[in-house]
Amino acid sequence: MKPTTKNAASFTSPHYAATNAGKEILEQGGTAIEAMVAGAASIAVNYPHMNGLGGDGFWLISEPNKSPIAINAAGTAAKKADLSFYDGLSSIPSRGPKAALTMAGAVAGWKKALEVSAGWQTPKSLDKLLGTAINQAQWGIEVTQSLHDASVKTFDEMSKYDAFQQFLIKGKILKKGKIVKLPLIANTLKKLVENGLEDFYQGEIARQLAADLAEVGSPIQLQDFHDYKASIAEPLRMQTSKGTLYNLPAPTQGIASLIILGLYDKLHQHVSDDISHAHLIVECTKQAFIKRNQYLTDESRLSVNLDDFLQSDALDEMAANISMDSALPWPYPASTGDTVWMGACDNEGRMVSYIQSLYWEFGSGVVSPSTGIVWNNRGTSFTLEKDSLQQLKPGLQPFHTLNPAFAELNDGRRISYGTMGGEGQPQTQGTLFSRHVYQGLPLKESIAKGRWLLGRTWGENTNNLKVESDIAEHLSDALVTKGHEIEVVPPASEMMGHAGAISLHPDGKVDAATDPRSDGKAYVQGENKN
Repeated sequence: MKPTTKNAASFTSPHYAATNAGKEILEQGGTAIEAMVAGAASIAVNYPHMNGLGGDGFWLISEPNKSPIAINAAGTAAKKADLSFYDGLSSIPSRGPKAALTMAGAVAGWKKALEVSAGWQTPKSLDKLLGTAINQAQWGIEVTQSLHDASVKTFDEMSKYDAFQQFLIKGKILKKGKIVKLPLIANTLKKLVENGLEDFYQGEIARQLAADLAEVGSPIQLQDFHDYKASIAEPLRMQTSKGTLYNLPAPTQGIASLIILGLYDKLHQHVSDDISHAHLIVECTKQAFIKRNQYLTDESRLSVNLDDFLQSDALDEMAANISMDSALPWPYPASTGDTVWMGACDNEGRMVSYIQSLYWEFGSGVVSPSTGIVWNNRGTSFTLEKDSLQQLKPGLQPFHTLNPAFAELNDGRRISYGTMGGEGQPQTQGTLFSRHVYQGLPLKESIAKGRWLLGRTWGENTNNLKVESDIAEHLSDALVTKGHEIEVVPPASEMMGHAGAISLHPDGKVDAATDPRSDGKAYVQGENKN
């Protein structure tokens, strides 16, 4: 039953400035969706290496006593982005104009979500929702360690482009603690306030972006902007002993996240300590990734019903391939990715789980000189190989690592959770969820405690099992004995992703946490959360 008292509002993100932007809207009586749009605009300014208006977005939205809905705001391949456009190349370039081949869906997702919100209550103006982000871009953002590291990593490749200079200081690498102003992005956000979010696809901003992309040689044209729409989607759902879990359908790896937890639910009785817990999550991950890699593609190309993998008999079949004593040989192909996950809960108990992304650090590296927008390189998830599930084709969506998660537990709790981290997203979701829901650890500890990660992730190319050093001391030897190839990495390593979660209890109480591996902040109304 819906509580008669108001719930505590909450917001969590991997950057404190974005959390503050969402918090302001919640304190003004805004909806969880409105708070998320404010936070999304703010984090596009403050974490420009990980996400932005030139990227994609995925939403899971939950109202009390109603089934959650999803929004797919992933870009589709441009009409000109066919195999002939890449003649003479063996693969799609990871950076540069030919990497900028899919439409940016994030802003369309904001618009679609706000349409849902407008059905709940009188909407707040775009001026209110985007005002904080505009001010932050105008007056400057403080360079975080994460932004500095991305600047170092991409400097040699990106600094040669004139338009990229806005992300440098006098042509030099960004230093932690310095202030960077982004006036072009501020002006673009102002235009969205003045003309409406549809201007990104139908108006002046669309014309500017199309001209800038054409100038450098991207296949994206103005008609691609005009034709793009974000869409409402039916989430994948899975019943477990603890409750119902939700995630995004194709083309995201939401199916992998759910399979991991479905298998864990069947085998969790074999977990007796941190060693068996880590081993089981890793082995569940392998089974999930095998299915994902074999079948996942654009929805129009699916040869199977993904829901079938979430049924008990299919999970039993996969579970039979898992041994608690030995590791399945690895690797299988893996993916990378940069992203931000954020969560929100308003006073009416409406909750959002949201992801926004450019893919790699600074995406394609193509920056629109008239708008300041960095264009994504998500289209590099396509392949030029004929007859491949991921073969490039105009109008299709590429494979996405992005997958915001949500759960409705049997005890009445509703949990919005997720993380950035490419290949690490499903396994980190499985780790934090199993720690909190099955082992009973507090939300904050479930996220902060040392983690592991199988395969490639953000900034890494190896396929081994990476274990943070603060837990490696008592895990590594036992995991090696089981057959895992271990690499010890520093504690609180950013490669493990930026996780977060909000848990709303039946009595209206809220828990929220963010990842110490990020620059984040978790806000709970009436509490002083950091």
